[in-house]
Amino acid sequence: MKKLVIALLLASCLSVYAQDNKEDQKFGINFSGFVKTDIFRDTRQSSTSNGLREGHFYLYPDNALFDIAGNDINANPSFHILNIQTRLKGDITGPDAFGAKTSGGIEAEFFGTNESDINGFRLRHAWVKLDWSNTALLIGQNWHPMFPVESYPLTLSFNTGAPFTPFSRNPQVRITRKISDIGLSLTAYGQRDFTSSGPDGGSNKYLRNSGLPGFDLQVRVPVGDAITGWAGIDYKKLRPELRTPANYETDATIGSFSMYTNVKFKTDPVNISVMGIYGQNASDLVMIGGYAVSGSNPVSQVKTYTNLKTANIWADLTTNGGKVILGLFTGFSKNLGAQDLITGTVYGRGNDIDHVFRVAPRIAVTEGRLTFAGEIESTTAAYGTMQTNGKVINTDNISNLRILLCTIYKF
Repeated sequence: MKKLVIALLLASCLSVYAQDNKEDQKFGINFSGFVKTDIFRDTRQSSTSNGLREGHFYLYPDNALFDIAGNDINANPSFHILNIQTRLKGDITGPDAFGAKTSGGIEAEFFGTNESDINGFRLRHAWVKLDWSNTALLIGQNWHPMFPVESYPLTLSFNTGAPFTPFSRNPQVRITRKISDIGLSLTAYGQRDFTSSGPDGGSNKYLRNSGLPGFDLQVRVPVGDAITGWAGIDYKKLRPELRTPANYETDATIGSFSMYTNVKFKTDPVNISVMGIYGQNASDLVMIGGYAVSGSNPVSQVKTYTNLKTANIWADLTTNGGKVILGLFTGFSKNLGAQDLITGTVYGRGNDIDHVFRVAPRIAVTEGRLTFAGEIESTTAAYGTMQTNGKVINTDNISNLRILLCTIYKF
């Protein structure tokens, strides 16, 4: 609470400063945000590993859990009301520096940093940008380059299409170069709130201890006024252990590549976004997958690792204009198995799932700055048994139906 009070007082002071300096537009901060209330009911349970913040950030339903009489304990409904997505944002402008236009951004919400910190005030974005005519440099915390900022799913659910959409915010340095209408960007990034799995649970130390950031190379190509396409390749290297359980130092690492493409079709009546992702070890992007031990020295216990691979595709459609907006999201994620045979521990998310499928229609009605909206989200996960090749067999489909009602008041 003390941090929140200080943040609000600072925001108030900066807002007054900006208003008092309207004549000098070289510096200022413009505050905006929204108050959001989510009311939702699930037909099935979901644990904190299959969703975040008491189920608010929903991924997929829990597997069957039978009691002594053969009843599925997880086949019980759940109801909740939360306001933790409520958000405060500051867009910063400043004088030119080093021959570039400068800008910055700060954004925070009440989502917290972990389950025990729900309602906690946490940082989402904090960055500064230098913009020359054809080159731009961004430094700070922002969306992971694989998250489709210009073409993301407009779901009412806070999951924004996860686990089908790559979802992460990362400290980073990103340089973007515009060549004619084509944009190229190269990003070096770390991890903070969205981390990889490993022997000590989720942590950013596995990436830190590799001695390298993650890297992403992306190209943006517009086709006329109606179509824009993106494509990229991403690489990160993890060092899961510094020493083995047998107390031997180990420098064993695992490198992971992901590739993706995204297309947005923009017309007067509707916008359509489609994205496909091939991911290796993508659990830090809130997707299914990860990596596993593929070998171990019997004396030193120095390990080798193998990636778990996934294929993902999603599409989102939304109408344009008017008081009433309709939309539809659908996504599919498939476990493609491991690169090498698994001989030991598996690290990641959804390792006993063969595939996940979702359909989520929505409707929103807006008057002024106030929106009332509803979404029906049907998610099915095929649970089974993971084999040594990383694939999952003998699956059973487990489904959940979420009915979500929300109010959004923007300021």
